[in-house]
Amino acid sequence: MTEHTGLSDTSSAPATLADLPVGQAGVVVALDLRGAERRRLLDLGLVPGTVVVAEMRSPLGDPVAYRVRGASVALRRDQARQITIADPEHKAPDHTAPDIEAT
Repeated sequence: MTEHTGLSDTSSAPATLADLPVGQAGVVVALDLRGAERRRLLDLGLVPGTVVVAEMRSPLGDPVAYRVRGASVALRRDQARQITIADPEHKAPDHTAPDIEAT
């Protein structure tokens, strides 16, 4: 039985971290940020390929606490909207290894 992540595969727009329901996981695909804010999030471990879990939402809904590489990181909705995620079951292939086709 597979666990539903709450991310829609049929949506035309890519999912963002802000779309992730509490208790569900997503894989970071890209950060659409520049400068110091991008550097800060990369330093916190939000790099492509990282699994992120939405842990808890504040009473007013913003910020949200996410589990990133064992640490809890709180992000505002505006920041979370700049982080594209995918379903962890549909992780992008690792392109660091050479492509070897079976013949």
